[in-house]
Amino acid sequence: MQRYKDKFDSLIEKTNFTKLSENEQNYLKKQAYFYRFSYQQLKQLIDMTIDFNMWDEVSIIELLHSDFNSKKEAFEAIRERHDRLKNTQHSYRDFDVSEHKIEHKFSFVEKKDEDLALGMCPVASPNTRCCNLLTLDAVESCGFDCSYCSIQSFYNENQVGIDINLAKKLEKLQLDSDITYHIGTGQSSDSLMWGNRGGILDALFEFARKNPNVILEFKTKSDNISYFLENEAPKNIICTYSLNTPTIVENEEHLSASLEKRLNAARKLADIGIKVGFHFHPIVEYENYLQEYGEVYKKVIDMFDAKEVVMVSLGTLTFIKPVIKQLRERNFKSKILQMPLVDANSKQSYPLKTKQEMFRHAYDAFKPWHDEVFFYLCMEDHSLWRSVFGYEYASNNHFEEAMLEAYKRKVT
Repeated sequence: MQRYKDKFDSLIEKTNFTKLSENEQNYLKKQAYFYRFSYQQLKQLIDMTIDFNMWDEVSIIELLHSDFNSKKEAFEAIRERHDRLKNTQHSYRDFDVSEHKIEHKFSFVEKKDEDLALGMCPVASPNTRCCNLLTLDAVESCGFDCSYCSIQSFYNENQVGIDINLAKKLEKLQLDSDITYHIGTGQSSDSLMWGNRGGILDALFEFARKNPNVILEFKTKSDNISYFLENEAPKNIICTYSLNTPTIVENEEHLSASLEKRLNAARKLADIGIKVGFHFHPIVEYENYLQEYGEVYKKVIDMFDAKEVVMVSLGTLTFIKPVIKQLRERNFKSKILQMPLVDANSKQSYPLKTKQEMFRHAYDAFKPWHDEVFFYLCMEDHSLWRSVFGYEYASNNHFEEAMLEAYKRKVT
């Protein structure tokens, strides 16, 4: 026993032990001394404890008692409970996230890098079908607090980087006039929430005017569209809204605009001739989720004409291990990891069967738009395309070509 006590501190050194409450630390230490858990068992028990807290489920203190016959039996009992919670559709009833409603204050930093931050989509993968989107990082960091977002590493610093030399950099950008480019600005921050701070929208509008072969996409969860209402937008600009059910917006997309505000903002943009699009990404499985998403799909169809809409994308929760680790370190309430995580091309996501259900349900709901709007799966396994849409693309380049042709027809 004494030898185990002596090495306990070294066992927990590379774990999330300090993220537990003092009460949980003392209790887990006591049970560890009793059962003499291995490093891997301790690490997993600590992470499961964090998950139980994050999901607002049962406490480890209620589960890990001293009546088990062995440390294996004790560990397996906790893991079984954890697996059961992950594999059962959870509910947001009585889920309290009031702590996330506090507005955060940010400091703004002027980015003076010499090179323009233009590159490929940061989540591109050779194992999934990708549209080859180019990304333009005019702003780094987001003021929203979506629990599933990988930008949290920027957000937690409460520091926002604005590229004050964006206009000059865009002027120097060499593009081939015979090629159509699809460039997005919403990968390292929300495209619209910061408005024209630092003149970024002035620069982007001018860039779009001078380069009619560029389709410039602003992706957002904001309703901050005042700049678009006060300035004439080039025809090759599109505004796309990331949408979710009120349940997910309220519980997991903290500080963002409500679903109603996002849709109303998109409606105002469409009214002045700006083409819009909708990203249902991530679709999240929870109790009664298909019905709730179905209500959102119907609302979108009722509010917009297919001629006004460029695209609808579908996607779901997909995590790399560092992001899962980061979420557990945040010490907050979220059910976003309360899901059956399985391997998805070296990442973690829902099983393919669940994805087929959620994506097929969405695509079927948009049947009136099938012939006029471009639909696609965002960074999903190749095999899902045919089972969802009835067709698939042979390569990322074929996907990109089809998307660009569909977009060009709409914006011109």
